[in-house]
Amino acid sequence: MDIISLILVILKGLFIGVICSAPCGPVGVLCIKRVLNKGFKYGIITGIGATLSDIIYALVSGLGMSFVTDFVRNENNKLVMQLLGSAMLLAFGIFMLLTHHKKHEITVSKERSLLKNFFTAFLLTFSNPLIILLFLVLFARFDFITPDYPVNMAVGFIAIIVGAMLWWLCLSFVINKIRNTFSDKYIRILNITIGAVVIAAAIAGFVFTITGLHWY
Repeated sequence: MDIISLILVILKGLFIGVICSAPCGPVGVLCIKRVLNKGFKYGIITGIGATLSDIIYALVSGLGMSFVTDFVRNENNKLVMQLLGSAMLLAFGIFMLLTHHKKHEITVSKERSLLKNFFTAFLLTFSNPLIILLFLVLFARFDFITPDYPVNMAVGFIAIIVGAMLWWLCLSFVINKIRNTFSDKYIRILNITIGAVVIAAAIAGFVFTITGLHWY
């Protein structure tokens, strides 16, 4: 595995980890609420619980895709899957633009057990198996699954974990810093920003796929 391939795999993994964690759904609101009510470390432990669930679904998705590797290796089939992946990514970005969560939508217990906070975040994230669909879309879009190169895949999955945890760390840190002035509008801004980034990535995917160029 040359250094360029290693860097590309890491960048793909980091991006996938952030994109799968960043949408401010129930677990995102839960993290924000816990930081506001309990403090920084409770946001981090919530993120760890969510990340554990995400990486389980990522491994399940990757294993499932490895069964269709021969199908994907056909250039025509690969083209269709990448276009479909870009289309679904575009739909996901639009959904994020239209989503408006509020920080008070989830009631947070005053229980201060870190272990309990970890498990509730894990179970909340794990209760949404649709995350598999998002992983499949991203894996197809970035040609992430390479069964013939297990080291690459291992590094990529580690990068997904790192990307997810970087997101939760940054989110908890920022919310903790602005906790005295935080309002629902920040959640809306967050969703709009994420949606715009995902839509831009989807459009770029369409362009690169149709023109035959590569961004990786």
